[in-house]
Amino acid sequence: MTETHQSSRNGAAAARRKTSSRRGQTERAPVRPEMMHGFSPRHSYRELPLAPRYKELGEPYHTPVPATPLPEPKMVHFNAPLALELGLDISEAQSPKLLDILAGNRPWPKYEPSASVYAGHQFGAWVPQLGDGRALLIAEVRTPAGARMELQLKGSGPTPYSRGLDGRAVLRSSIREYLCSEAMHALGVPTTRCLSLVASPEPVYREAVETAGVVCRVAPSFVRFGQFEFFYQNGQRQHLAPLAEHVIEEHFPHLKDRPDRYAAWLDEVVERTAKLIAQWQTLGFCHGVMNTDNFSALGLTLDYGPFGFMDAFRQYHICNHSDFEGRYAYYAQPEIGQWNCSRLLRACLPLLSDREEEALEIATGIFERYAPVYGQAIMRRWVDKLGLYELRESDTELVNGFLAILQRGKNDFTRSFRNLSKVRTDSEEPAVGAREEILDLEAYDAWIADYRARLRSEGNTDDELRALRMNRINPKYVLRNHLAQAAIEKAETGDYAEVARLVRLFARPFDEQPDMEAYAESPPDELRHIEVSCSS
Repeated sequence: MTETHQSSRNGAAAARRKTSSRRGQTERAPVRPEMMHGFSPRHSYRELPLAPRYKELGEPYHTPVPATPLPEPKMVHFNAPLALELGLDISEAQSPKLLDILAGNRPWPKYEPSASVYAGHQFGAWVPQLGDGRALLIAEVRTPAGARMELQLKGSGPTPYSRGLDGRAVLRSSIREYLCSEAMHALGVPTTRCLSLVASPEPVYREAVETAGVVCRVAPSFVRFGQFEFFYQNGQRQHLAPLAEHVIEEHFPHLKDRPDRYAAWLDEVVERTAKLIAQWQTLGFCHGVMNTDNFSALGLTLDYGPFGFMDAFRQYHICNHSDFEGRYAYYAQPEIGQWNCSRLLRACLPLLSDREEEALEIATGIFERYAPVYGQAIMRRWVDKLGLYELRESDTELVNGFLAILQRGKNDFTRSFRNLSKVRTDSEEPAVGAREEILDLEAYDAWIADYRARLRSEGNTDDELRALRMNRINPKYVLRNHLAQAAIEKAETGDYAEVARLVRLFARPFDEQPDMEAYAESPPDELRHIEVSCSS
């Protein structure tokens, strides 16, 4: 029952529950002193060294465009730890001028904002031109550690690629992206991050009238599969090499002097993508919109829209209620990741060889690497989640058996794996603390007997040590939809305390936090079917 080779796409549609929204009064949330403990201020944003490498590509890769002013901006949350990584003086979190920059009301000093053009396959259908319809690159900076990071506003108003839309994001989706990108980072998943979250009473029209939000996203690069697709499919193939050279030189420097650097880079992207999705699957994370324009050329989790962490395990779980056919259901994510890689490889054929037959042969070889890399990566993670030292062929059956029990009982994915650390090898008694939520106890107890035997067969009998290892890979806390929704509803009244509380909670997802125990519980029945859509 592992999702690696599933083929059926049938699944019952979950009950619809649109997230509620209310327009409320907003107040600025202070930067809490505990967020600054142990850190020392760095540079003012005015003095932070710029490193405009992507900007130097110029048109046609991106188009200069100013942000649209945001009325009455309020700082919902400022990410002090990330600010320090960037080299920012966190005392400026309260600066009205910095707030204006992060709201899109003034440009970053000495940097002209721009929006990138790209295309993509959306739900499998080719769309010849997309682009940053509500995002702007506002700065490229050099950090104290020597890394180059890009800062991008999301929700900063229309661009030439907005296709007639307003270019805004709603506070609801902005809170979800802010919380999830930081939660994923703490879980060890490659991801874009967020520096700030700004709110405004400006009305934004979606399924209902909501209020605006702007996040400042941070990543080494926002280059996507869809950028290569755009130039390939639109007959502008001369623009492929400069973009690829930029990505390789800036982010894969160990490859830049190789004569086969394009093939080597694509091979690494395919490998990173396969490993990334293995992480998603073993955390129960569903992206929701795995379009090729939402896939990173660096193998990062990109564009948090209608995502969701599963509560009850269902291999056919669909987190996006706009995904009517279940294209991006949980079980389908590995296959879609490989398919998206095939689109990138096709777009890059001119880089691989002047001879079409040879280019296809090289691309095919790279494509075929995905499945074994993914298979090995996910099985390694599954056995780590079970606390096993070794990876054996028979472990596929062991993992499938556990997932089958969870699926039949609709048991909580995150809690069920976390509770396995309570199983002891020095006893044949039922696993107290691990079985209370299980429905099929007979099957579970039989599986536990096999699990204990497997542990003993490799001498893995130090239960305390095993529990420590398991609790470093099986999180106690994930961003469940009902937790995010509670923070959203409070924020829409101007109360940002719950957003700050969740940021602190998810910064330590593997740790026991006794005062936050309720946040590890499964959602109550009335909140189990919260769904999100592409409307944000």
